[in-house]
Amino acid sequence: MAEFVRLEVEAGVGTIRLERPPMNALSRQVQEEIREAALEASARRDIKSVIVYGGPKVFAAGADIKEMADMSYQDMVEASGALQACFTAVASIPKPTIAAVTGYALGGGCELSMCCDLRVVGDNAKMGQPEILLGIIPGAGGTQRLPRLVGPSRAKEIIFTGRFVAADEALRIGLADRVVAPDDVYTEAVALAQSFVRGPAMALRAAKEAIDAGLETDLVTGLEIERLQFAGLFATDDRTVGMTSFIENGPGKAAFTDR
Repeated sequence: MAEFVRLEVEAGVGTIRLERPPMNALSRQVQEEIREAALEASARRDIKSVIVYGGPKVFAAGADIKEMADMSYQDMVEASGALQACFTAVASIPKPTIAAVTGYALGGGCELSMCCDLRVVGDNAKMGQPEILLGIIPGAGGTQRLPRLVGPSRAKEIIFTGRFVAADEALRIGLADRVVAPDDVYTEAVALAQSFVRGPAMALRAAKEAIDAGLETDLVTGLEIERLQFAGLFATDDRTVGMTSFIENGPGKAAFTDR
């Protein structure tokens, strides 16, 4: 039984909920519990979309610095693999994922939010990668995922300075996708997640895989990845359901079967 991370499921939406007050510091135990929750969410057929949520006050203020302070180089060589495995498990969930961000999402918290496909952010949120202020750099994907979201020069400025990014700027630069009142963050994330529950699971998975894999390669290879995913969907029942429904009833009325 996990101590700090719970996976809750309601109406097809899985919520990975962090509960390590006061700031949801991402200790090694929390990292492992997030990884286990992500793997379970990936495997469960009753979960169609996933929210990562830190609660109404804070998303996650970063790594557990007290835990890290006395670690040696050898310790971190061993721990860093597990750290990245936690975040990779979230990024690899083959379903639409949404980070519901309130309060602070700093360091590992910001990195965790960037593992999700979309970010719904409270207007009180502060995001950023302040690791440089500790004499280190982001170690759970910040130097890789942030440039892919906001561009390399802006990512360098944020990482080099360690400054906090307010919600309005996060929306403007692409670090956030929606900004709402803090009390509405989770409700907004659930509404967005539920819109994917009604969609064709195989096509959503294919779209996510094509985009993510295509970003890691050249355009020609990316187009081939897309072609194969596109053609493969013609082997699914949902393609037949969707096209038949479109012809007979118009767009947006298909009842997909996830097959």
